[in-house]
Amino acid sequence: MTVLIKSWIVIGLVAGPLNKYDYSMINKIYLLLISFMLSFAAPVYAEAPVVSVEKSGPYLVSVSHLRNKRYCEVLYGERSFLSLKVKVFSTEGLNECPEDSWRLITNKTITDAHPASFVKLNGPRYWTIDGIEAAGSTVNHEKENFGGIEMNLRATIHVGFLEQVRLLLGMSAYHAIPVTRTTKWIYKAGSPVYELISPSGERYVMQSYAQIVNTRLSIVDLPTLGQQLKLPQGWAYRSRVLTEDLNLVASGIAYVLQDSLSNSYQRQD
Repeated sequence: MTVLIKSWIVIGLVAGPLNKYDYSMINKIYLLLISFMLSFAAPVYAEAPVVSVEKSGPYLVSVSHLRNKRYCEVLYGERSFLSLKVKVFSTEGLNECPEDSWRLITNKTITDAHPASFVKLNGPRYWTIDGIEAAGSTVNHEKENFGGIEMNLRATIHVGFLEQVRLLLGMSAYHAIPVTRTTKWIYKAGSPVYELISPSGERYVMQSYAQIVNTRLSIVDLPTLGQQLKLPQGWAYRSRVLTEDLNLVASGIAYVLQDSLSNSYQRQD
């Protein structure tokens, strides 16, 4: 009974006053209630879903000279019970996300046009890779227009229940999630790379930096970015110059995380 009372107190603190049209608050209450119920149940719900891995085949698309190029993403998805499947649309290859148009896009403009219980406006962002090669379902012609900005479907994210709770509580940084795509990130010899090293030694290489949390962040800040990050205990940030080419290959699944400033990294397997 004490735990139940505490859970309802938490719900009240997070949700606050709720009106009948506040679907964001309803989603929060949904997640917290399920979290409470699962705390008494056997751990039968795995965080990571089963994701099918496609055979990559030959790379069909190749793009170069990407470093420090601007792009934006719109992510949206609809929850089905405890799972959340999110589509990732990107301006890459179509335009460089004009600022005047990007400012006009809101969560509401997305939910007005799509049945979505999750929306994230992810940008502006800037590549820290030199090139991309893509294959499989990553190469497609599924395009959408968001506020006058054309975007292409680039990936799909399967968000497990525990990751949804982390998103809700603002604790998703430094937690890798699987992203369905078939790509090769290309980093050229002589170029700088920026890496996060986990306590277990896993290496995550930055694929893009973001002007979301720090709107003035630029590529010149990246060598000493560790001074701005809120790194968990045991994590390290470093910058180095490559002596040879580095290719990060995702043959169907990439494991991606973000730091406390929303910069994105892919795990080097």
